[in-house]
Amino acid sequence: MAEVLPLVEARLHSALGEPDARAAVTFLGTDRIEVLRFPASGQEGDVVRYATLGMSAQPMADPTAALADPVKGPRAELLLSVRAGAADTDKVLRPLAVLAASPQVEGVIVAPGASLDVGEPLWPGAPFTSVLVAEPGGLVEDLELDAPLDPVRFLPLLPMTPNEAAWKRVHGAPALQERWLNQGTDLRDPSRRSVPLD
Repeated sequence: MAEVLPLVEARLHSALGEPDARAAVTFLGTDRIEVLRFPASGQEGDVVRYATLGMSAQPMADPTAALADPVKGPRAELLLSVRAGAADTDKVLRPLAVLAASPQVEGVIVAPGASLDVGEPLWPGAPFTSVLVAEPGGLVEDLELDAPLDPVRFLPLLPMTPNEAAWKRVHGAPALQERWLNQGTDLRDPSRRSVPLD
């Protein structure tokens, strides 16, 4: 199903422009995952975006299924948007590739509302080790594929501090997102503090 990836890359280019850097990571027993870096441009001149390419080559399989369906199942790529210049966010390439490989490595289905944890700072000095998977469709529209393939969804990732991740486990993703909204939290700030959670 590798022919899916050129379509995915074309959709990323049409939505985000031309990438100015790309890195490839291969984990033992998995397909190659690339991470593309799209430079800051246009109205949001200081926001740099990172997108995975390769996660959608295969559908995500239900970990409880006895046999993985090679055709049907959700497909996704991951998107991260951060303000440029305030931190060495380019070091996020490997953690992003790790997250994109998790459906193949760990048999998980990545979907909106899920938490993903890399177990280390997303980039040097980052106050975040995990992300919240947000709803798709805002930045990059879903890519429809020929039946019976599911569409590719481009899932935004919102970095979470350890305190926010723990609070989200108890109260749920919508409650955390509402708290961010009420506090006017800049989720693209690579060095922001945790939102008040009391």
